[in-house]
Amino acid sequence: MSIMWTVKVLGLGVVALSLSLELIGRLLRRLRPERTLNEVLFFPSEIACVEHIFTPSSPHSCFCLLPHDVETSFSRLLRRILSASSSLDLCVFAFSNMDMSRAIVALHSRGVTIRVISDKDYAAITGSQIGVLRKAGICVRCNVASVYMHHKFAVVDGRLLITGSLNWTLTAVQSNMENVLVTEEPDLVRPFIKEFHRIWEHNDPTQHRRSSDQRPARGTTRLETD
Repeated sequence: MSIMWTVKVLGLGVVALSLSLELIGRLLRRLRPERTLNEVLFFPSEIACVEHIFTPSSPHSCFCLLPHDVETSFSRLLRRILSASSSLDLCVFAFSNMDMSRAIVALHSRGVTIRVISDKDYAAITGSQIGVLRKAGICVRCNVASVYMHHKFAVVDGRLLITGSLNWTLTAVQSNMENVLVTEEPDLVRPFIKEFHRIWEHNDPTQHRRSSDQRPARGTTRLETD
């Protein structure tokens, strides 16, 4: 009888120890700080179909000849862009990549607040997607200064920075040696948020129009100086 009792006590002790270890493990996982995302992507990217990223519920809906379900630098970049749930601020020199434009329009249709800054000269070239974004109702501002707006960065939800040498063009993605850094490091994200806000306010078209209206007309100025 005493042997059976001892076995029961030992069994209960083992169960209690197992439960205690599990609870301690859960507590430690909760207390452990989440790992900050830091990712580097290099281009040119392998050419593959990205339709499954836009329509994950229908993975076999595309019958193109490109490789499918292949993880590439470009597909990972698209996923980071599409992870936006509240806002996306984009500051990019040249924007002609249709898949990236499709991602931005898709976010806009979900109710994500989108703001885009681009270079005024490159926004007007053939193939630029800036007109597509504007037609979709996305707010786009172009620099009013004579210098190039040469930045290439995006801030997702005010917490995730995407930056590097990559212009948002097909050539850059598929043909050029480029780099992209994706990071959640607050000390890196904050300065880019500040820079975006500075450029956005500086290129407010209403302020520019108002300052232009306040200047003397060219004809009047010429008469005064003659």
